[in-house]
Amino acid sequence: MAEKRVVITGMGLVCPVGNTVAESWANIRGGKSGIDWISLFDADLVANRVAGEVKGLDLVAKFGRRELRRMDRAQMLALVAAEEALNDADLHITAENIYDVGVVVGSGIGGIVTVVKALQGFEAKGHRGVSPVIVPALLHDGISSRVSMHFGLKGPNYNITSACATSNNTIGDAADIIRMGRAKAMVAGGSEACIMPMVLSGFNNMKVLTNTEDIPEKAARPFDATRDGFVAAEGAALLILEDLEHALARGARIHAELTGYGHTSDAFHVTAPNPDGVDAAEAMRRAMREAGISSKDISYINAHGTGTQLNDKSETLAIKLALGEDAYTIPISSTKSMTGHILGATAAAEAIFCIKALQDNFIPPTINLENPDPECDLNYTPLVGVEKPLQHVLSNSFGFGGHNTAVLLSRYQ
Repeated sequence: MAEKRVVITGMGLVCPVGNTVAESWANIRGGKSGIDWISLFDADLVANRVAGEVKGLDLVAKFGRRELRRMDRAQMLALVAAEEALNDADLHITAENIYDVGVVVGSGIGGIVTVVKALQGFEAKGHRGVSPVIVPALLHDGISSRVSMHFGLKGPNYNITSACATSNNTIGDAADIIRMGRAKAMVAGGSEACIMPMVLSGFNNMKVLTNTEDIPEKAARPFDATRDGFVAAEGAALLILEDLEHALARGARIHAELTGYGHTSDAFHVTAPNPDGVDAAEAMRRAMREAGISSKDISYINAHGTGTQLNDKSETLAIKLALGEDAYTIPISSTKSMTGHILGATAAAEAIFCIKALQDNFIPPTINLENPDPECDLNYTPLVGVEKPLQHVLSNSFGFGGHNTAVLLSRYQ
């Protein structure tokens, strides 16, 4: 029996550049940054004053104050993105399909805002200062569970955590579940809400955050010679993956096909990437092998492109190792130059941007790339996006702990 084909039929996104897929993509196309001064807390508490925050989203109006006390911000953002994705897919849950639609949604840091509030309450009042609903809000799997419960999805349901590679792993796992026949459709992606003093201070003390902040929208500079770190961001990005036959039978609109997935580990360092790029290159090769294509078939690469010195150099080398001479002719860009780094949700957000790029035949830019690093000598689409026919696009995401992931998204034929 032929292996099941997996397609994407729905997308939902809330992130620093927009609160819907359409708004976010319009700003990405236009090269508009979502990085700004921190407003979620008093930025005098930290050394970094800029971040990628979700703006203009009234969570009180959407969920009510009572529910807000029961959910972490990452859970709320996930519900917003899931609602858009399910509506986009026009996927309705019925008695007939209730066990055939599942959820695999991940987070790098999970309910960290809730954890800190709980600790503050305990320190102030002892056990009486800790809410009885705190545990479901702080658990990582609280995000996938909330999506499952809110929309009545009774298929497979679990969380994945693999740092900044998380939501590429959720996409790969969701596809495997569908191919094994354990579900007909899956909600996959990530959610992150960690713009808070403790987290930013930790990243800053690791020397991975940018300290160039005079003009917030210029702070994220992947592949630029002057780059000095990433910009932390929050958001949620969810996709509906579906068995092609199931999608066709219900007349679904198909955005793209997931054709390949690769995942390797550096086994090198708890935070730094392997500088020789060999393990990240293998993840890309495995994605191409699964898709049955060669490097000459790739039309565009959405790079991990964080803006740290180590990552951008090692990723450049990895792309060269994986694609050979073709690496120099394939357009590449880092949309993190506009969104910042959404950590566990970043891969799913970038998968959505890749799908929109396929649909529009448009390569988004790497903004702020004004002084190219000689060691990052590939075509990183500086400053302005480019119109180009696209067929297969590759999206890289790498995470602390040595997680290397790559997904291939293709125009549906």
